[in-house]
Amino acid sequence: MDKFKTAKQSRLSITELMLPSHSNFGGKVHGGHILNLMDQIAFACASKHSRKYCVTASVNKVDFLNPIEVGELITLKASINYTGRTSMVIGVRVESENITTGKKKHCNSSYFTMVAKDAEGRSTPVPGLIIEDEQGVRRFTRSIQRKKQAMSRSSLFESSQFKINDHLKDLDNENVQINLNPA
Repeated sequence: MDKFKTAKQSRLSITELMLPSHSNFGGKVHGGHILNLMDQIAFACASKHSRKYCVTASVNKVDFLNPIEVGELITLKASINYTGRTSMVIGVRVESENITTGKKKHCNSSYFTMVAKDAEGRSTPVPGLIIEDEQGVRRFTRSIQRKKQAMSRSSLFESSQFKINDHLKDLDNENVQINLNPA
């Protein structure tokens, strides 16, 4: 196994025509279909980097920026942004293209944390990442920040740690009515 690899060595892209069978009741391509494709390319990219079977550990924020129409081509691009000891963060970008006008739209971007597994299903080490440009440094350090934010988020709202009085003020201008039952 290589000790370090570049992002270029595992970068992937796929293009697929969106068919009527991919649509939701509103006539647009179903978000679940897009998420499935994103997970597949993240798996392929992580597996190519690590040369191991990989599983999805988490997906960081998926915002659907623009709808995808039936008949459009979508292109998914995946690249390694971060490597830990056994995990990798894969950046996935989705763009659609109207095949008659050539107009392209950025539809979403997301970050998949993938973990490499050995033959017994245990987490196993992955090659580190060789960073070759400023964009690579930006992506790697942004992944570190996302990881730190996820760690703090995970304990803040645990029921054993949650203090209601610290959060009631956050609801002041929200579309919510609070009717708490006395204990």
